[in-house]
Amino acid sequence: MAGFVGRYEHSLDTKGRVILPAKFRADFERGGYLTENREGCLALWTPGEFERQMQAMQDQASAGRTERNRARMWAASSHEVEIDRQGRMAIPALLREFASLDGDVLVCGAIDRVELWNPAVWRERVAPAERWFLEDD
Repeated sequence: MAGFVGRYEHSLDTKGRVILPAKFRADFERGGYLTENREGCLALWTPGEFERQMQAMQDQASAGRTERNRARMWAASSHEVEIDRQGRMAIPALLREFASLDGDVLVCGAIDRVELWNPAVWRERVAPAERWFLEDD
């Protein structure tokens, strides 16, 4: 698997749905799992990768209360989603609120997952890392 790559600009429709780019859709024919993710974005996982992430959470949960609570919160905020024939995916209100999604949405490949970002949050938290590409060693 080459992984998910690329950045696409989309918008939420009036029903809270976003279009998944055509390049990503084949991996989600059986649906996917949408979760809260670090830095305030959402992560869309294929069923297989979601299972791997769940196992990793479960393995870490034995380390202590903090890890168990992280696993609980992650599981409680995870939602199974389907992609319709037009490539649209409904984003539950709780997750839209978490990621501050209310209009434009950046849909970004993040190698093992697809991330959904509020463009302003992306510019604040991720875009500064772009300077790395401009630096000389």
